[in-house]
Amino acid sequence: MLQKFNEKNRDLLININGNLLHRDEAGISPFDSAVQGGDAVWEGLRVYDGKIFRLAKHLERLRSSALALAFAEVPSVDAITTEIKRTLEANDMRDNAHIRLTLTRGVKVTSGMDPRLNTAGPTLIILAEHKEPVYDKTGLSLITSSVRRPSPDVLDPKIHHCNLIQSILAKIEANHAGADDALMLDSRGFVAETNATHLFIVDDGLVVTSRLVACPEGITREVVLGLCRDNDIPHEVRDLSLTEVYRAGEMFCTGTMGELAPVIQVDGRTIGDGEIGPVTRRLAKFFDTCVAAEAEPVLD
Repeated sequence: MLQKFNEKNRDLLININGNLLHRDEAGISPFDSAVQGGDAVWEGLRVYDGKIFRLAKHLERLRSSALALAFAEVPSVDAITTEIKRTLEANDMRDNAHIRLTLTRGVKVTSGMDPRLNTAGPTLIILAEHKEPVYDKTGLSLITSSVRRPSPDVLDPKIHHCNLIQSILAKIEANHAGADDALMLDSRGFVAETNATHLFIVDDGLVVTSRLVACPEGITREVVLGLCRDNDIPHEVRDLSLTEVYRAGEMFCTGTMGELAPVIQVDGRTIGDGEIGPVTRRLAKFFDTCVAAEAEPVLD
């Protein structure tokens, strides 16, 4: 599942505070809060035929995270949307594109953690790439990581922040084990998410996903739960143990980067019959229909 360089991205223009710069020339100050301490928030957006799915929800979560971190200033939805449009137009992107949207606290007068050192900001970075969904839709393999997801008493997962070292450490374990990604537990030993996506299992037709104790408020996760409600698919949100994962009939993960992707192996154990299950297939079709009907126009 290692992503490869896409030749279409060789001459990307990156938007930094409204300035469109070639990827080889784009950069931020070493005094920027993102460099100094990962003091930034981010969102991933997917572009479908000139539209972005759940754009308003993503920008709402970006603002919520920035407010939780007490950013002095947060750009308006209209301002961010305008810059997203400019970036897509400059790169001639309409479809099969992914946007990494980053908002940092801004630039400091000197190095240090204290937010009072920030006198210029925030910094808005819009990185749009030609990129199809990255996960193998024929089935993923996971291993359980030794790295745990923290609960709100350590670091509230509702803050969609750029401190991703835990995810990177878990991904390193998955790489060494030859797995696609890592399943991460919370501090109590229940399933949280993977290093990059939310997780669902299907047990005798019942769709189950973890509570938001040690994982963020996933937007694709929310869509899937809504699709279950709208289509009378039984579902539950509750603590989920590894034992339930191992004996599940189906399993899949969700996220903007990869949409819905089936999981067919965890810790060397085959999930179900090792094939994409019927409920997963059904929800994936509902998701595609939802995207086509509800993605928000950005380009003319």
